Amino acid sequence: MRVGIISDSHDHMANLRKVVDALNDLQVDLVLHAGDYVAPFVVNELSRLNTRLMGIFGNNDGERLGLARRLSEIGQVSVQPLFLELEGVRLAMVHEPEPVEAFAHSGLYQVVIYGHTHQRDLRRVGKALILNPGEVCGWLTGQASFALLSLPECKVEIVEV
Repeated sequence: MRVGIISDSHDHMANLRKVVDALNDLQVDLVLHAGDYVAPFVVNELSRLNTRLMGIFGNNDGERLGLARRLSEIGQVSVQPLFLELEGVRLAMVHEPEPVEAFAHSGLYQVVIYGHTHQRDLRRVGKALILNPGEVCGWLTGQASFALLSLPECKVEIVEV
């Protein structure tokens, strides 16, 4: 299973369009969004995904009702944390980094995903893989990126767009 992981799109429609195109070209089976969509109109681009989207709200997602309504057309969004099991691999996803280490040390999750910092992070803590795909928007780093997670192998590739 190939999972696209994105975060911090922050209304940057041009970069989001490029990321959606890349995810479609890669034929991912699912897309996870670690928060900070910002406005409901980002769903105009996300709706072009050829697969389902699951995500959580970030700290900049003020219009949560509008986002939830629009995102329900193509998947689902919820408050954090989001816990999933895919291909026998347990994942935890949050927006802010504060609980990441605790989730990793708990031994309950093989993959812990987060966003918020806009900085890529790919490392192991104990047996858990910690992953921040960087930012879709490119506002802070100047580089839009996402992650491609292969399951059940837990192999990760960071893709720049």
